[in-house]
Amino acid sequence: MTAARSGPAFSVHDIPFSTYGSWFDISPVTAEKTYAEDLHLVSHQNGMHAVLRLVPLNPPTGDRAETCIEATPGMLSWIAESGHIDLVYEGADTVRLRGSGLDISVLAAAQALTPFSGTYFLHDPAVDAHVFTSYETGRRYRVTVLSGTLADTAGAQMLGSAGRALTVTAEADEAWEIAIEELGTTRPPFAASAVFGDLVESAQDAFAEFADAVAPWRSAATPAAELAAYVVWSATVRPAGLVTRPAVLMSKHWMDKVWSWDHCFNALALAPGCPELALDQFALPFDHQDDSGALPDSVTHSEILNNFVKPPIHGWTFGHLRRRLPTPPRQDELGKTYERLERWTDFWLTARRVPGSALAHYEHGNDSGWDNATTFDPERVVVTADLAAFLVLQQHELAALAQELNRQDEAQRWTRAAEETQAVLLDQLWTGDRFVTRGVATGDTWSSSSLLDLMPIVLGEHLPHDVSSALADHIKAHLTPYGLATELTTSSHYLADGYWRGPIWAPATVLIEDGLRRAGHHRLADDVSARFRALCETHGFAENFDAVTGVGLRDRAYTWTASSYLLLAEAHVHRDSR
Repeated sequence: MTAARSGPAFSVHDIPFSTYGSWFDISPVTAEKTYAEDLHLVSHQNGMHAVLRLVPLNPPTGDRAETCIEATPGMLSWIAESGHIDLVYEGADTVRLRGSGLDISVLAAAQALTPFSGTYFLHDPAVDAHVFTSYETGRRYRVTVLSGTLADTAGAQMLGSAGRALTVTAEADEAWEIAIEELGTTRPPFAASAVFGDLVESAQDAFAEFADAVAPWRSAATPAAELAAYVVWSATVRPAGLVTRPAVLMSKHWMDKVWSWDHCFNALALAPGCPELALDQFALPFDHQDDSGALPDSVTHSEILNNFVKPPIHGWTFGHLRRRLPTPPRQDELGKTYERLERWTDFWLTARRVPGSALAHYEHGNDSGWDNATTFDPERVVVTADLAAFLVLQQHELAALAQELNRQDEAQRWTRAAEETQAVLLDQLWTGDRFVTRGVATGDTWSSSSLLDLMPIVLGEHLPHDVSSALADHIKAHLTPYGLATELTTSSHYLADGYWRGPIWAPATVLIEDGLRRAGHHRLADDVSARFRALCETHGFAENFDAVTGVGLRDRAYTWTASSYLLLAEAHVHRDSR
């Protein structure tokens, strides 16, 4: 299917306007849960920083114009009765703006300038352009007037607190046009690569090609697929800083990192249509695997966090990823992944396993990805059933990889390890009705009303039928009209916006849906999938959702949510076509 040429319309209050490869976006979201009146150029180098404020003006008075904002993947527009301003990406680091009937003011978002913070403003006579230099991003933002008149500048070469801005206008019936570049120290004077209209067409075509690659199956029955593709496409950045590969950030709002389990869902969604990008997503955290075998908690442009880890869902992921790729990985690629997965597994079996204990433990809820789930209320250093289940799947995948690599002894060793881990899991943590959690320090055990306690359903076909049936019954109790609540809505600990203490999350949904289906509980899996797909089609691709109302919460442009929708929608379409 070919995408509509302009692509889906969306609100920039929910989804930032950006393009594939760029480290900046255009958005009113300037910080966590912070919405400005005006759109800003927001960079994600060295963190999230609103650098420039873009203000449409009424000529000739120069007062701020009241406009509505329209956005599609190819172009963003400010529209007023008297005129409009359009913005398009010319490349990953450059935008072009063109206006008719409205002027524009480009201002430094930060008023204060100190020796170590803020934005300095100057005219660069070598290239006849104006430059804003940002301490926060470590980059320069060069504004070149291509047509029209530079009507005013303020604050050039000023120190301390000052308004720093330039204003561009045009003659009565003419249009003005400017280019804004994000660059390092210097580059040659700006030269336009194409006329404005051709840039819009090129941007539309680039997105349409991506959408056709990742969701060729989409139709009126999957109405959110194209927007989901845009969320993923626009959040992808080119390699820079500590980001060693093209990377899909979780968002180009404030969740602008790659966490070491979030990336798995993006990799899976991309695999059939963009296999190289999918493999890059899977591999990125492993590029920063430390000497112990641990993966970082997160990676972004200028920061790697190692104080926590994330759950070992990578064996489960790679098993699915291999099956979704259009061409099987080469032997050398399988060998490298095997070694990385082996080291990641050994980390859990050494650094996170008490001597003499058969099961690994988390040190904090953050390690599980379910930061504040009620499972961790009694104690934080705990042996949990979900962790054991993920390690069983990872050991099975290591066995399968070893078999393909003709390492028969290692394949047998990993198969035995998986069987032994599962046997201990069922012996020590299964009560006959549910799984319990055990404190490492106290030995105490408990159960909770958290969906996390039911995650061993991911073992699917490996589980005894009576165990999977009991888990499925408990999972049903978590279903609301919108999907799986992460805490029972009847629980005294339930919080509507309680992060992992109630809201619906995409990764839990995908993992549980897959486990239910592999365990033979197809009707329930279908129900889980249908409710989540309908949720995204109504409420978008938020970080998480109110389980009772369905309203999107927190970051509203989250890629693992968009990718999870693509995965579930694709699978639904293929099931329907059989």
